[in-house]
Amino acid sequence: MDEGFTKIDPEAREVTISRIKPKTTDERPIVVREGGKEVKMEAITEKTTKKRVKLKLGWKLGMKGKRALIGVGIGSGIIAVLLIIFLVLPGLAVYRQGMKLKDSASELKASVNSQDINIVENELKAFSEELDRFDKSYNRLAWVKVLPWVGGYWKDGRAGLNAGKYGIETAEIVIETVKPYADIIGFAGGESAKSGEESANDRIEFLVQTITEVLPKMDAISEKANLANSELAKIDTSKYPEKFRGMELRSNLENLISLANEGTAFVADSKPLMEVAPYLLGMDDTRTYMLIFQNDKELRPTGGFITAYSIMDVRNGKMEPVASSDIYHLDDNYVPQIEAPRPMVDYLKGIYKMSPNFRLRDMNWSPDYKVAMDMFSEEIKEAGVTDIDGIIAVDTYVVVYLLDVLGQIGVPGFGNFSTEIDERCNCPQVIYELESFADVEGPIVWSENDPDLIVFAPANYDNRKKIVGPLMNSVIRNALGQEKERLPDLFMAGWKMIMEKHLLVYMFDENAQRGVESFNIAGRIEGYDGDYLHISDANLGGRKSNLYVTQEVAQKVEMAKDGSVTKTLTITYKNPQEYDGWLNSVLPNWTRVYVPDGSELIDSEGFEDVGETYTELGKTVFSGGFELRPQGVKKIVLTYKLPFKVDKNYNLLIQKQPGTDAPLYSIEIGKKSEEFYLRGDREVEIKI
Repeated sequence: MDEGFTKIDPEAREVTISRIKPKTTDERPIVVREGGKEVKMEAITEKTTKKRVKLKLGWKLGMKGKRALIGVGIGSGIIAVLLIIFLVLPGLAVYRQGMKLKDSASELKASVNSQDINIVENELKAFSEELDRFDKSYNRLAWVKVLPWVGGYWKDGRAGLNAGKYGIETAEIVIETVKPYADIIGFAGGESAKSGEESANDRIEFLVQTITEVLPKMDAISEKANLANSELAKIDTSKYPEKFRGMELRSNLENLISLANEGTAFVADSKPLMEVAPYLLGMDDTRTYMLIFQNDKELRPTGGFITAYSIMDVRNGKMEPVASSDIYHLDDNYVPQIEAPRPMVDYLKGIYKMSPNFRLRDMNWSPDYKVAMDMFSEEIKEAGVTDIDGIIAVDTYVVVYLLDVLGQIGVPGFGNFSTEIDERCNCPQVIYELESFADVEGPIVWSENDPDLIVFAPANYDNRKKIVGPLMNSVIRNALGQEKERLPDLFMAGWKMIMEKHLLVYMFDENAQRGVESFNIAGRIEGYDGDYLHISDANLGGRKSNLYVTQEVAQKVEMAKDGSVTKTLTITYKNPQEYDGWLNSVLPNWTRVYVPDGSELIDSEGFEDVGETYTELGKTVFSGGFELRPQGVKKIVLTYKLPFKVDKNYNLLIQKQPGTDAPLYSIEIGKKSEEFYLRGDREVEIKI
């Protein structure tokens, strides 16, 4: 080709010529070869060489180029049609069926509130049919599961649908099982319904007699529940956004999976308890229990300071009080003989300076309720308590939860009690009265002439906890005398007190003990393969400051490249209430932090009295003491290294201290974090 000309590939649709500069200022033509012929195009002048020139040759390409353009157009059209057929239309169908499924779910929820077992059964069937229709629509999008990113979300939806189907099957078995006894548990439509006037006590007796008929269905219920749970376990909630269009998304998914886990565990764990229920409720013979009342406003490891006790008989599910008294009266009949721990002697002082041995009232020092009661149950024999079958511990939350349902009740000789807020303490009236009655101030003055004659004594000095027994008896009698309309609310109150660890059970019979342990109402410190945390606080000051103290627990987990884990635990205690010298005063607190056995303490801050690091109950324990003043804040910071390495999943079991409300917990691992109120034992799993 002549010098100064540019050869252009005829197959190209666009040519870019960078800074072509001719030797003269004359216009020089550009020759394009097309089909073997030279075609002259617009010349490039010196002026045009100062910028990039794009030669658009598409219109010069001839028939071959035109066919290519037509092919592209047809291909785009086909792709658009395929997208409509395989994505848009199925997506719209899924949306429409989803709206119908949502409406059906709302109707199912409303049917439960109707408390009619037949309505619930019909709505469950309707919901199942809607779920099947939604499933068919959803399967039309199955082809996307092979796509990156999108496929993962489709698989999550598939797992959720499978879990829903198993959940429905579980619910159908449950309804079939309880339907004959629906009226007994507060639902209309049961085959065993009588006049509807039977009390809760009568219904409990009948229900206990039907346990042997219900037990065979427990295996089928447990199997379906486990299948549903295994499907939900496939969903990785961490990849979902926290919010979508203003709605909480990730937390709702996490709560759903958590509820499923709890439900599955409940079904699996309830069978051993149901098997020993006839024994616990005295179906074969009368059972005698010691009921101990723990004051959680003066917090101790198993729930609170032991203030009073009551003895009761149970026969065919019916409870009958036998006697009640002050724990101090029991202590008067006991000779201390077991050495008390150093913090108890140093902080409580007083009588412990005379003898550094355990009093009965302080024997709930171990955070494991069974371990504590193993000691207590043996020592109370020395004080005259014998022939009992078990020891049941309750705290003030049990009274409050039941009175929330029952309303105000009267206790003969002591007045009326309710959960209305009393401004004198900014707490429920029943709590104020319990603490006020138990508070004894002032000396006892005897007559100079008659040593047996008391001239002056503060109110209730002879039995400052004697209100507890009559109050508990009145609450129990009122609860068991309720008609069926209040049974669901009473059931929920009972469920809360069990799940939140405000009621603990210790049995002498080994089978019965295994049953209560399986249902997690035995207050045990559990073994666990992953990370573990239990914080045990003890108020060693005698005041009731725990009425106002709050606790927040923050955990920061740092992982090295080799999988080793360093953890920083920050416990923040706050007392927002003013000093009153009675309920709220300086809180001398002894803290024990239970972590995996073999953990290595790196640093500790905040303890004014640094305790030992030791091994107990299969855990490593970090301990120490401090004082928290009214309107004060105290932070304890512990940094320690876990005795194992983490690969793919970080697993943590947190066990709640009985007697506490719902401390705020948070956990942070890299960019992932969780925050929740600890209302019961909780297992956390975070994928790394």
